[in-house]
Amino acid sequence: MSEGHKKEEKNEEKRREKDEKEDEKRKGWDEKWRRDRVNAVMWALVLIWGALVILAETTGYKDHFSWWEGWAVFFAGAGAVLLLAAFYRVLVPEHRRAVAGNVIIGLVLLGIGLGSLISWDYIWVIILIVIALMILLRAFVPKR
Repeated sequence: MSEGHKKEEKNEEKRREKDEKEDEKRKGWDEKWRRDRVNAVMWALVLIWGALVILAETTGYKDHFSWWEGWAVFFAGAGAVLLLAAFYRVLVPEHRRAVAGNVIIGLVLLGIGLGSLISWDYIWVIILIVIALMILLRAFVPKR
């Protein structure tokens, strides 16, 4: 075999490997959502919750509640969904994963929502304490 032929084969092999990697990247997102159904369900529920809040806003259903503020209700509900997903992950071993990020984001969203509905004075204090306790637990409790 000539050297030119060997170089062509190596270049062709590199192109095939590059194409395979690009195919894997394209398939990666789809496969990720299929493998992690909890995350897919969680974000679908957040979107459904948002749609229901918009529906209540546009149909006038919100007029039945004096406390209703659309964005606050959306944020509180989205935070609750994230916290429920994190709680589910902790309880079900086959879906167990790190949940600190979802808990922190869920608490912040819940705080934004409840802070507008109830009172900012107590909500943020409670959220900061819970986040600090999570950090301490993670620092001092050994991993399984």
